[in-house]
Amino acid sequence: MKKILFFSLVTLSLRLSAQEVFNYDELKVGNLPLPAVLTPAVKNAADWQRNRRPEILRLFTTQMYGVFPGKPPHMHTQVQLVDSNALGGKAISKQVRLFLAAGDQAPFMDILLFLPKESKKPVPVFIGCNFLGNHTVSGENNILVKKVAHPVALGFQERRWEVARLIENGYALATYHYGDLEADSTDGWKTGIRTTLQQELKTAPDAWAALSVWGWGLSRLLDYLETEKAVDAKRVIATGHSRLGKAALWAVANDPRFAAVISNNSGEGGAALSTRWYGETIERINTRFPYWFTDAYKQYNKKPETLPFDQHMLLALIAPRPLYVASATEDLWTDPKGEFLAARAAGPVYALFKYEGVGVSEMPAPDHPVGKRIRYHVRTGKHDILWYDWEQYIKFANEELP
Repeated sequence: MKKILFFSLVTLSLRLSAQEVFNYDELKVGNLPLPAVLTPAVKNAADWQRNRRPEILRLFTTQMYGVFPGKPPHMHTQVQLVDSNALGGKAISKQVRLFLAAGDQAPFMDILLFLPKESKKPVPVFIGCNFLGNHTVSGENNILVKKVAHPVALGFQERRWEVARLIENGYALATYHYGDLEADSTDGWKTGIRTTLQQELKTAPDAWAALSVWGWGLSRLLDYLETEKAVDAKRVIATGHSRLGKAALWAVANDPRFAAVISNNSGEGGAALSTRWYGETIERINTRFPYWFTDAYKQYNKKPETLPFDQHMLLALIAPRPLYVASATEDLWTDPKGEFLAARAAGPVYALFKYEGVGVSEMPAPDHPVGKRIRYHVRTGKHDILWYDWEQYIKFANEELP
């Protein structure tokens, strides 16, 4: 009996020692050097665009997110519902089904678009994936409700989108449910577009991962917006919160048509540096969500110090377009300081284009945004997107979009 107890305790001890430990102490973070975003051969913006940028994009493609296919042939739309008096008469809402291949049985994504009703010219647009279905973005009672994995009430996440206030400020909003393309689960690829569109896209399911799929959907949403006369398709701002912030960053890194990108609390695998041992780690995210990234990324689970890239290089791929990175004080899992440091470290690439980055060397106080072409703030509060965040994003778009 004593031997059994002894071996049980030893086994438990070994298991505990094998478990990953999470750090929230800046004194224990370490000082791993960041991979260089620029090389001596990069003298100007042309060198960056011609040589270094493709090298970095290839690293993220082959080692982390996977491929980002182009527009599939035979896409077509079906207007489902138009409301010319949405939001108390201030907006026009359109609900459109975008089929991603030929025929009305093809895979599709349902788009919800709100437009300012009184605008006399094409308007800029904030776009993003939503987590729980289009009907959760607004409380308008004519928004079509589709069966989703976790049914929730109409307007359940309305405060995260602030549609009425965006309309009042002259912006449109467009969104789609990320589950339309792939369920957020280990087996999601089996019924998602990685399988159902692999012939049209000529892309094997394991050549890309879920985050790339969801980001790809933003590019297809942009394809649709290019056909909308009321929209200024050259001023489309991709946004994303949490995992969908990761997807937005990857979409804009791949698609030069996007005018700007906003990463809200995107954390590990998004805007936060992976070589910092703070909060979520590569190993944890690859273990908990093994389908978000390609299998190649798992080789860095226990050795982030061997990464040939880090997330400041992803942010640099956005240059010279406007970039906003936002954190929250209580959201330590996403490493707010790591997000700031990544945004700061992308600055030298923006400087090649004569644009100013975050403009400070130290992380700013809460609720004190910094920067110009690259902006950053850490908002007081939890992992969320609030009106305070949207206020900054509207001001950012007003000042930085042409």
